[in-house]
Amino acid sequence: MSYIKPKFRHPELPKNELGFSKYDYEGVISTLCAGCGHDSIGGAIVQACYEMNVQPHQIAKLSGIGCSSKTPAYFLSNSHGFNSVHGRMPSVATGANLANKDLLYLGVSGDGDTASIGMGQFVHAVRRGLNMTYIVMNNGCYGLTKGQDSATADAGSISKAGSENHFAAIDLCAMALELGASFVARSFSGDKHQLIPLIKAAMSHHGFALLDVISPCVTFNNNDGSTKSYDFVREHEIALSEVGYVPHKTEITVDYNEGDSKMVELHDGSYMQLHKLSSGWDPTNKTSAFNKLHDSRTKGEILTGLIYIDTESQDLHDVIKTCKTPLNKLTEKDLMPSLDALEAINADHR
Repeated sequence: MSYIKPKFRHPELPKNELGFSKYDYEGVISTLCAGCGHDSIGGAIVQACYEMNVQPHQIAKLSGIGCSSKTPAYFLSNSHGFNSVHGRMPSVATGANLANKDLLYLGVSGDGDTASIGMGQFVHAVRRGLNMTYIVMNNGCYGLTKGQDSATADAGSISKAGSENHFAAIDLCAMALELGASFVARSFSGDKHQLIPLIKAAMSHHGFALLDVISPCVTFNNNDGSTKSYDFVREHEIALSEVGYVPHKTEITVDYNEGDSKMVELHDGSYMQLHKLSSGWDPTNKTSAFNKLHDSRTKGEILTGLIYIDTESQDLHDVIKTCKTPLNKLTEKDLMPSLDALEAINADHR
């Protein structure tokens, strides 16, 4: 069940350059548990879209099944939306993207929806380079079915029921890197200062952008012994960098010492400004990213920030060479071949 928010808002609420207030990017009242990290991620999405001056109707939000997949109801009410069946969001996103590449595609999923039943679909969306932002709200458990360990639960972590997980966790960031994702990042739902710039950068990136967000489940997985609890993540989080997002029309300035910061240009001309906190890591070098992920796992650290970005990436449309006009806007005249073209096609089969 969802509840509609009151429509009255103070007439002097701040507006962005398009004349929208943050209310225009919100949704209905959340029915998730009080304190759920998923609501914080939804709030970060609202703030990011508001600050980026995105037309709400330019966004297509898609999800599967699970607590995380309920959240698109709670933001971007004026956007296109599709709630698919369990684990099948990537194929729906692929079809929609192929039909209309002019929209911004935002996929919202969970660790069960992505790393278990939807693993096969997730894998192929990554390897095809689908142009979308894919956010995983990762709490390490199945919140809708009373907190069983999910495939991203760390070996040795203790559930609320007191049982120990004996199986190795699936690292979605490492998997996405291996499969060719051109933007890979991880964040924490409790760190909006890092999360909001990462969402902006992911939505500005051309290609598949994975954002794995650790989002503690306050009801079933926020206990002592859980490696996805608020306390554990805060104590073990290691940030690679301080992240800033700079719109392309803003003058680029750097106030750090030479060698301490890096400006990464995105495809739309905007920039990510990274102030390096971690040594031995280059966000544009895949080998460096793999090594950093491996080192953090062996130390029991939770690596957050921009892990890897390919600034020369292609998306699915680039690879299969679709026409510039979105397929859903092609007319009968565009689709009907000439007599010469038909003759050439028939000649190939004679």
